[in-house]
Amino acid sequence: MKLRLTLCLLAATLTAQAEVSLPKLFSSHMVLQRDMPIHLWGSANPGESITATFHDLTNTATADATGRWSLYLPPQPAGGPYTLTVRSTNTITYDDILLGDLWFASGQSNMEMPLDGFGPDTQIENADKEIVAANYPDIRLLLIEKDAADYPSEDVRATTGWSLCTPASARTFSAVAYFFARDLQKALEDKKQHVPIGLIDSTWGGTPAEAWTSLDALGSNASLMPVFAARAAQTDREATELRLDALDKQARAEGKPTTPNRDWHPKLDSWRPAALYNAMVAPFTPLPIKGVIWYQGEANTALNRASLYDKVFPTLIEDWREHWAQGNFPFLYVQISAFSSTPKEDWGELRDAQRKTLSLVNTGMAVTIDIGNEHNVHPANKQAVGERLSLLARRLVYNEDLTASGPLFRLAYPDKGAMHVWFDNAAGLHTKNGAPEGFEVAGADRIFLRANATINHEPSGDSITVSTPSIPNPQYVRYAWPNSPQANLFNGANLPASTFTSLQLPTQP
Repeated sequence: MKLRLTLCLLAATLTAQAEVSLPKLFSSHMVLQRDMPIHLWGSANPGESITATFHDLTNTATADATGRWSLYLPPQPAGGPYTLTVRSTNTITYDDILLGDLWFASGQSNMEMPLDGFGPDTQIENADKEIVAANYPDIRLLLIEKDAADYPSEDVRATTGWSLCTPASARTFSAVAYFFARDLQKALEDKKQHVPIGLIDSTWGGTPAEAWTSLDALGSNASLMPVFAARAAQTDREATELRLDALDKQARAEGKPTTPNRDWHPKLDSWRPAALYNAMVAPFTPLPIKGVIWYQGEANTALNRASLYDKVFPTLIEDWREHWAQGNFPFLYVQISAFSSTPKEDWGELRDAQRKTLSLVNTGMAVTIDIGNEHNVHPANKQAVGERLSLLARRLVYNEDLTASGPLFRLAYPDKGAMHVWFDNAAGLHTKNGAPEGFEVAGADRIFLRANATINHEPSGDSITVSTPSIPNPQYVRYAWPNSPQANLFNGANLPASTFTSLQLPTQP
């Protein structure tokens, strides 16, 4: 009897091993990237032959000694729906697959925030109306479960499976990503281009950029060693933090005060360098995509992290491009907004680091400083965020002739007791609600003071002159630097100017 049971179990195990499989990111209703080779991959018994058929295209592969297989089908234009069939000792069939543009949406809570919000105090503007209207059958959604890993995973832990964009599926999906795809698809249709759009929501609120960057990239750059020093300090505190968590939980239950002046305590795994890259990014890198939309930075605003962001963030972008191995794909990101925060954080320095990251090719930044909420780190107006990302895509990716960015600092020089400031995208420079606000100047001592600013409309272009009687010989100028600044400068497209400083900030070695 025992021998028979053992043989049955062995036969079942061998059968399971022999069955061909694909990663969980494949399913019915998905979008595959148009105009690029179609990559299919997965697992099977070593030496097993696999045949894949899609839209009258067929190719075969043989699983290697470790059971991995991979094959490509020729590029195809936008269209569908089509059926994908993968055969070996078993057959897998996925239907209703579209060819279109696939965008990977990632970052922390402001990208994660779904259409139905995070609760009664953190809602999307007009959420009920937006959810009811979210019927777009050619926008497809894939939501990834949060996970962390020690090494690059070959598959995600769990997904919702691809779904059509309906009120039910959009309700719990990234609002920023949804508004981006909705506005982009409408704009393309206005140009007589019907392009299905796929969105992958791979987000985790309250997480730093280094957790989304591979260990290869972090470990190969000596200037990023402070990332590991910060991690060491965090883990050294963990035992005490867990005790305080328990005490505070008990205090709340008894209606007593909790530990005063205590910083937020994140889940330790979600802050581990490379852990989110390994679990929530690496499984997608074999999949051709159109580009990335990214909204993150708030978790890097602490004073010991903000000064490093001008190295960490560009490293993340270059790291993802290297692992996807499809060139400098578009990387569009949101500059963090305005929030009162605490003196322990420097939102101005981080916003400026994001601005400087535009030096990387094929990047675009949506400025949101005008739609922030000084009392809530999650601004409600996600419609404007999605719209501004879609403008960047239309300009940088789809070659539409439009203004996609607000004024971006180009140069500044002192002359006759004032700083003269020039911008890119400055046509139609104007303010909302009175005179220009948010400008400061500093002398050789680098101490900034609030200053008066005037707009100059000249044939050579629009510019700003900034001065204050308190600093007769200014050398530097900056704009919108406090965590939650009063800033009101826009261009003719009604897009806001970015935070900037002309002072070259010292960086960590």
